[in-house]
Amino acid sequence: MDNFHLLTRRSFLDRGMKIGLGVALSTLVDIPMLMKRALAQGTLGLDGKKLLFVFLRGANDGLNSLIPALDPAYNTTNRPHILIPSDPATDYSAAGPCDWPVSALPTDPTFAYGHAIRVGNGFAALHPSLKFLAPVYNTGDLALVHRVGYPNQSRSHFSSQNYWETAEPNNDLVLDGVFYRAMVESGLANSSPLTGVSVQSALPLSLRGSAAAMTNLTNPTRYDLIGIPEPLANLKAGNAVRAADLFPFPAKQNRELLSLQFQNLTNTIAIFKQINFTEAGNTFKDDANTDGDTGPYYLFPTTNAKNGGYALHANNTGKYVVDPSAYGFFTNLKAAALILNKTDAIVAGTEMYGFDTHNQQGSVTGTQANLLRTIGWMMYGLRKYFLNYADKATWNNLVVVTLSEFGRTTIQNASLGTDHAEASVMFLAGGAIKGYNKGNPSGVFGCQPADKIPWITGQTGSMFGVIKRYLKRTTDYRSVLGKIIRDHLGATQDQLNGIIPGYASAGEQLLAGGTSNIDGTPIVGELPLV
Repeated sequence: MDNFHLLTRRSFLDRGMKIGLGVALSTLVDIPMLMKRALAQGTLGLDGKKLLFVFLRGANDGLNSLIPALDPAYNTTNRPHILIPSDPATDYSAAGPCDWPVSALPTDPTFAYGHAIRVGNGFAALHPSLKFLAPVYNTGDLALVHRVGYPNQSRSHFSSQNYWETAEPNNDLVLDGVFYRAMVESGLANSSPLTGVSVQSALPLSLRGSAAAMTNLTNPTRYDLIGIPEPLANLKAGNAVRAADLFPFPAKQNRELLSLQFQNLTNTIAIFKQINFTEAGNTFKDDANTDGDTGPYYLFPTTNAKNGGYALHANNTGKYVVDPSAYGFFTNLKAAALILNKTDAIVAGTEMYGFDTHNQQGSVTGTQANLLRTIGWMMYGLRKYFLNYADKATWNNLVVVTLSEFGRTTIQNASLGTDHAEASVMFLAGGAIKGYNKGNPSGVFGCQPADKIPWITGQTGSMFGVIKRYLKRTTDYRSVLGKIIRDHLGATQDQLNGIIPGYASAGEQLLAGGTSNIDGTPIVGELPLV
C-alpha cells in the first residue's frame, strides 16, 4: 500500500490503540485553562476571518519579482543574464494603477510582453510572468512587501525555513509553529474538528505542536482510515475506532485525551467526505473572458485542458497561464481553498518548491519565470474563486500570504543563477488587504526612495546593504504575520505576544519599528496592510 497517500495527522495516540493501517493522527490534548483564557480574549477564529498561506520553498529571488526598476544598480553588470529589461516606451516614474499587458488578440501568446511591468508606485516593476497580479493590485486587494527578513539571517534553507515557520529566528529549540500557536490561542483547538489544515507531503512546522490537532492531507481524495475509497473496509475500521472510544480507560490513562482523539478523527473524515476534491469537481471558472480571450479560464489549472486558453485554441501551449509542472500545486491549492470555503477551518495552506535557482535561473523566460507565473495566477484565481463561489469564506474575510526563507544575491553567479542571500518579498492578497487606493497610495511597501526607511539607489545602496551583495531588510517578517494575526484574525496583543514571542521584547521593535537590539538594523515595524 502507498503510505505516502494515506491519511496523515501527527503522533496518533500517546498511548492506547494504533490502527495498523498506515494511519497517523495529530496529538490532541485537553488544556482547559489555556483554552478558557484564550476564549476570553479577542475574536480569533470567531468572526469568519481566515488565512491561506503558501510557502515558496527554496528562496524566491525578490529582486526579479518586485523589481527596483529605477535603481541604476539593477543593471546588466550585476545581472547580465537574468535581468528583466525595462520597456523603453514606459515611464516607470509615473504613479497610478499597475499596467496589465492583456493580449491584444485572443491568439496572442499569454506572456508575449517581454519587459518589466510598471507597478505604479513610481519606482518598482513586476516580472512579466506576474501579469495576473495586475488586476488584483488594481482593485486594492494586493500588497507587495519588499526587503523582508529577520535579524542575523541564516542562509541555510533548513534553518531559515524553520525560523519562518516558528516565528522565532535563530532559536533551534522551538518545536511548535506560528499558525499552530495561533490556533491554540483561538480556544477552538480542543473543540472544533478543524482549525488548521495543510495540503502537502507532510504537516509543516508552522502547524505542528503537541497541544492541539492540526490536519495534513497528502491526497484529499484518499483521506480515510485505510487511504482508499472502499466503503466496507472503511466502515469496519470506523466501527473499530468508535468501539475503542467506548473502552473505559482509567482517568490516569488520559481518558479525555483518547476520547478527543477518536472523536476528532471520525469528525474530520465525515467533514472531508462532503467535499468534492476530485478532478471532475474542478469546475471553477472565471466569471469573464480572461486576458482578452474567447472564453473564461479555469481558476485552478490542473490539466492541459484546464490551463488557460490551451483548449480554446486547438491545444496551443502558448495560451497556458501556468507551466504544466504546477498542476500538482494547483490540485493542493484547490483543496486548501475548498477546505476554507466549505468548513470552519481558520487557517489552511500548502507549499511550492523549486525556488533555489543557483543554476540557469532565466530572465523573462526560464525557471523562475515559470514559478512566478504560478504565483500570479494563484492570486488571480483565488480572488475569483472566493468572489464567485463563496460559502463559509469570502474574499473580504480572507488574507493570502506567501512565505519564503530568504532572498537571492544581488549579483548573478557564474552558473547564470543566484545564491542564498537575505531580504526578499512577501505577496499578500485579499479583500481585507489595504493596497492601491484602499488606504494606501500604492500596494508596494519597501521598494521606493520615499519609504520610511528609503530605498537607497546605486552600487553602495540597499541592494548591497549587507556584505556588499545582499539586499538589506527593513521589515521583519514577524511584523507582517503579527499584523495579520492580530488585526485580521482577531488576536489580542497579549495573545500575539505569546504567538510571536518577539513582540514581547521591546528591543525587537516588531510593533512600532526602530533599531533592532539583535543586530542593530533599523526596521519599520508593522505596516498598514489590513
